[in-house]
Amino acid sequence: MGVAGAGMFGVFLFLTYYLQRTLGFSPLQSGLAFLPMMAAIVTTATLVSTRVLPRTGPRPLIPTGTVLAGISMMLLTRVGVGTSYATHVVPALLLSGVGMGLIFAPAMATATGQVRPEDAGVASAMVNTMQQIGGSIGTALLSTFSASGAASFVTSHGGPSREVITAAAVHGYTTAFWWAAGIFLLGAVATSLLLRSGTQELLDPTSEPVLAL
Repeated sequence: MGVAGAGMFGVFLFLTYYLQRTLGFSPLQSGLAFLPMMAAIVTTATLVSTRVLPRTGPRPLIPTGTVLAGISMMLLTRVGVGTSYATHVVPALLLSGVGMGLIFAPAMATATGQVRPEDAGVASAMVNTMQQIGGSIGTALLSTFSASGAASFVTSHGGPSREVITAAAVHGYTTAFWWAAGIFLLGAVATSLLLRSGTQELLDPTSEPVLAL
């Protein structure tokens, strides 16, 4: 959840910058532009939690989700000053949504599924905390990488001008997307090594896993 939070918050931040500052979207249009990702997350998470996770367990799902999310970040590195939302952003959003759906539902269910009922609230809070910590650290790191990339671009292209600054901003966004891809792929390696194979039995057969919202 920490890795997913770091990558996801990076997507929201820098892709919002790109949509508004480069493509000229309004705040409302930018919000609506993320709907394909949200729809993919909800659809994937619902199918995975009800039909796939009980049969396979989390190990094949979460690493696959982080790989897909990493690939979606790589797709976003193709954006430029003259690229369009439909061709360069929507495919990455859909793939990222599927990846996040494969991460969120299995991770939450696995983190809370075997705790005692009296500890379920603490476990759920810990999942939320890790997501927020990951988002905070990821946003800080990616912002630094993005700013450094933009500054280097301006320096190497003859100094500030309107065209150079616009291109430098996009270069900074794509730099952040590359680093976000690396974070997701690192998460894929870690989860493939740490998660156990097989399905998970609930500690209390009459209880349901507590999902962090």
